[in-house]
Amino acid sequence: QVQLVESGGGSVQPGNSLTLSCVVSGLDLDSYAIGWFRQIPGKEREGVSCISKSGGNTFYGDSVKGRFTISRDRAKNTVYLRMTNLKPEDTAVYYCGAERRIMGCTVLYDEVYEYWGQGTQVTVSS
Repeated sequence: QVQLVESGGGSVQPGNSLTLSCVVSGLDLDSYAIGWFRQIPGKEREGVSCISKSGGNTFYGDSVKGRFTISRDRAKNTVYLRMTNLKPEDTAVYYCGAERRIMGCTVLYDEVYEYWGQGTQVTVSS
């Protein structure tokens, strides 16, 4: 019943931009914070960005600060991740997750996220 569906991934050259979308259904998005995490095979999932229920609080991992922007479109039940100045180290599968356990949001602990999408691949190479 609960679904989070990521889209927008693809292959780009370094310095280019992509916008990822996370479409949420089956839950009240107003009651959940949304986080973006990414994972490289063989490595732990890394927090990228998150946005609180109200949209008033956002947080970014150190490696993406100043380059990525998270936003929420309530009418479309969608959270976006605008990625600019992409680097090869941004290559990963990107997942969105939903949680309501804490105030604000977090990219430090993926364990608090209750629901996950299946991911979308982002590849950055020359």
